[in-house]
Amino acid sequence: MTALRARLTVILLAVCLLVTGQALAAPQRAAAADPGYLMVHFTGDSATGQQLYVAHSADGLHWNDLNGGQPVLNSKIGTKGVRDPALVRSQDGSKYWIIATDLCINCGSTYANGSPNFVVWESTDLVTWSDPWLLPAASLVPGGKNAWAPEAIWNPETHDYVLYWATNATLNGINKYRIYAARTTDFHALNTTPQVWIDPPGSTAVVDTQMTEVPAGTGPYRYLRASGDGKNSIEGSNSILGTWTNLGDLSTSLGLTGNVVEGPVWMKFQNSNQWALYIDYNSPQGVREYRPILTNNPFDVSTYQLQPAANYDMGGTAKRHGAILPLTSAEESRVLARWPNTPAQRLQSYNYQDRYVRQSNFDVRIDPNVTPVQDSQFRLRPGLVGTGTVSFESVNYPGYYLRHQNYDFQLVRNDGSAQFAADATFNKVAGLADTTWSSFESYNHRGYYIRHYAYQLRLDPITTTLGRGDATFRVTS
Repeated sequence: MTALRARLTVILLAVCLLVTGQALAAPQRAAAADPGYLMVHFTGDSATGQQLYVAHSADGLHWNDLNGGQPVLNSKIGTKGVRDPALVRSQDGSKYWIIATDLCINCGSTYANGSPNFVVWESTDLVTWSDPWLLPAASLVPGGKNAWAPEAIWNPETHDYVLYWATNATLNGINKYRIYAARTTDFHALNTTPQVWIDPPGSTAVVDTQMTEVPAGTGPYRYLRASGDGKNSIEGSNSILGTWTNLGDLSTSLGLTGNVVEGPVWMKFQNSNQWALYIDYNSPQGVREYRPILTNNPFDVSTYQLQPAANYDMGGTAKRHGAILPLTSAEESRVLARWPNTPAQRLQSYNYQDRYVRQSNFDVRIDPNVTPVQDSQFRLRPGLVGTGTVSFESVNYPGYYLRHQNYDFQLVRNDGSAQFAADATFNKVAGLADTTWSSFESYNHRGYYIRHYAYQLRLDPITTTLGRGDATFRVTS
């Protein structure tokens, strides 16, 4: 009888463990099915670092670089460098904006002598972006000099967006950085005169401020903000432009003073009540990149926990002062399809094997000794239209593609139109002159191929031996 009871106990325990395991696994599967997160960031002060990069995370803590860890947007206007990007989804979900600091350290501008403008991009799908434009900001502040660290949020009280940022100016005899705020509807212009929004006492400056909206009914305040004011203060309010209440600071709770923390950004986990406050953190080893602070109660600063390295993974590139957007399923699908880790490649001419396809001032030709080499590098993306096709995206002009128009080729920004997609899409076939190489037939002009003529790229029908050589290329690194 004792042996029977022992066997029954073992069986019962096994069943309980199985049921418990299934019960624990179910939420994990559900969480894994939830959409993830997109981070837009810069990487550092180098020329290539002051461009915009993107990363994806399924859980909000472990990040994977997209686009092979290479930039997805860069600026050819202003100082030609961008950093500290904010990513804004419109209130109705029909548009997105990226607003970034116009600053390029080590390529013409300095921290003391920057730009009074912001660089802005717009999109209707989160993956196809407009040409950038400059948005004046510091020049609208009396005596204003630099415009840094832009952020924006929809304000239901005024039915527009509050854009806020740091500008250094003299006020009441004190020159320092303060946070200014103004209202806008489209980020093409500011509709109100910038007003001081955050001004710590005395000579204390404030540079990086980021705020977030808290779901209604989940705490004493509707909004939270974190500010780089030396103490890294956390505040709460029920009105964006109203009165704010101090809730504590990271210096007191975690020993994180202003000299080791920049660019705070809030993130609400999609599948739980947990929050992350990512800080651009300067480690004791001198490495600066994002590090998460976690809490289940963002209104209680004493509950904030700076995470050890074992609890998160920032991926292969340094992630500096950026923005995090919780994605919908549709947004996530578009983002992952748009920026796979496609290698940079070149198209070598078959009959002039020292020459490669390259862009030069957006014209397309074949040349030897291309400098910089990025002018001759492209990513062979899945075709913008048509299964099994390819499109050629420029490496140093992300978002720009080889496109034929009137049978001539140019490097052109994707405007999202069906006509552009068709003109920039090709069928990759066996080389017309050598089947071990490749040729590229136009998607919307069948029988016409990419070929060079007098070193210029054209779209032509191919009927001769010379034409077959001109229309044959090797895809190579």
